[in-house]
Amino acid sequence: MSAPAWLEVYRHPRVKAMLFLGFSAGLPFLLVFSTLSAWLRSAGIALSSIGLLSYVLTAYSVKVLWAPIVDRVPLPFLTRALGRRRAWMLLAQVVIIGGLFAMSGQDVAVDLSSIVWLALLVAFASATQDIAVDAWRIEAAPGGQQGPMASAYQFGYRIGLLAAGAGALTLAGEQSWQVAYGVMALLGSIGVVTTLAIDEPEPAAARDTALREGRVAAWLEKREHWPRPLRRVGAFLVGALVLPLADFFQRNGAGLAALILCFIGLFRLTDITMGVMANPFYLDMGYTLQEIGAVVKGFGLLASFAGIIVGGISLARLGVQRSLLIGGVLVIASNLSFALLALADGPDLLLLAGVISADNLAYNFAGTAFIAYMSGLTNAAYTATQYALFSSLFTLPGKVLAGGSGFVVEAVGYPWFFAYTSALGIPALLVLALLNRRLAARSQART
Repeated sequence: MSAPAWLEVYRHPRVKAMLFLGFSAGLPFLLVFSTLSAWLRSAGIALSSIGLLSYVLTAYSVKVLWAPIVDRVPLPFLTRALGRRRAWMLLAQVVIIGGLFAMSGQDVAVDLSSIVWLALLVAFASATQDIAVDAWRIEAAPGGQQGPMASAYQFGYRIGLLAAGAGALTLAGEQSWQVAYGVMALLGSIGVVTTLAIDEPEPAAARDTALREGRVAAWLEKREHWPRPLRRVGAFLVGALVLPLADFFQRNGAGLAALILCFIGLFRLTDITMGVMANPFYLDMGYTLQEIGAVVKGFGLLASFAGIIVGGISLARLGVQRSLLIGGVLVIASNLSFALLALADGPDLLLLAGVISADNLAYNFAGTAFIAYMSGLTNAAYTATQYALFSSLFTLPGKVLAGGSGFVVEAVGYPWFFAYTSALGIPALLVLALLNRRLAARSQART
C-alpha cells in the first residue's frame, strides 16, 4: 500500500471518532491507578497500602462477567434513541464524570475509604465503557480497517493517559489534587460529545450464528416444565455467555483455544505488575511532580506516538505474530531500564527521560499489536462478550501480582523489583513461540 493510500485510511470518519473514544477510555484508568498512587504517596500512605489499592482495577479484569449484559440488555430510553453500543457508552461516561467530581471533593489523608469506594465506582464504569467502545470499534469497521482503528484507539488512549498522568500531576503540583481531579472530570465530556456524534454500527452476524442461536430454542424446549422466569434467565445465560465461549473454542479447537487464552493472560504481566509502583518510585527517587509531569508530557508523549506509528507499520509489514514478538522483547528491555534508573545516585532528568521514552515506545508498540490480535479473534455475533473475555484475561494476572508489588519493593528494593517484573515477560514469549508452531502446523495440515 502506498503512503498516500495508507494515510487516507486514517481520514475515515469512524477512524477519527476512534481517536476521541480512545481518549475517553484512557482518561479514567490512571486516575484510579498510578496517578491515584501518587496522590496517596504524597499524603504519606504506606507503599503496602498503595499496592493493595490496585485491586480496585480488578473491575477491568472481571468485566467479562457483565459484558453479556452490555451485549444484549437494552437500556430504557437510551437504547431506542442511540442504539445498544452508544447507549451503554453514554451511561458509563456520565457515571465516570460524576465519580471523578466526587473524588475531587475528598481528602485522602482524612477519609481514605471514600476514595477507595469512589475509585471502585469509576473503575467499574470505565470497564463498562471499554466493553461498549471495543464492541463499537470492531463492528464499525471491516477487518481490513482494524489496524488503523487500533492505531487511532491507541493514539487517543495515550492522549487520555497523558492528560490523566502528566496533566493531572502538573495540576496537582501547581494547584491541588482536588483541582486536578475536577479538571479531569470536565475532560470526560469529550467522550459524551463523541458518543452523541457518531453513528451506531450494524454488526454482521456470522453465517453459523443462526445455527448456534437455535441451540437456545432447543434448550428451552427441553425445559418447558420450568417456571417461565427461570427459563428466561437460563435462555439469557446460554445465549449471552455459554454460546460466545463455545463459539471461540469450536472455531479454534480446545487445545489451540486454551493456548491462545494462556498467551493473552501472560502477555501484559510485565507492565501491569510494575505500573502501580512507577509514580511512587519516581517520588522516592527525589523527582518532583512537576518534573515527572514535564518529562512524561514531553519525551513520553513523543515516544508513545512513535511506538504507535512503528507498531502500525510493523503490523502492515511483518504481520501480527512477529509484531507481538518484537513488542514483548521491547517491554522486557524497557523494564530493565527502570532497574538502571533505580541504581542512579540521585535524580537525573536526562536518564529519567530516556527510561520513560523507552517504556512508552515499548508499551505502545506492543499494545497496538495486541489490540489488533485480540480484535481478530472475535466473532461479529458476540463482539462485546468475546473481546471482554480477552481484555479481562490479559489484565487479571497482572492485577493479582500488582497487589503485592509494594511488599516486593519493601522486601528487595526497586532494582530487584524491576528485574522481577522484566522476567515476568519471558513466559509469554515462550507461549507465543509454541502458539506460532501450532498455527503453522495447522495451516500445513489444511493445505
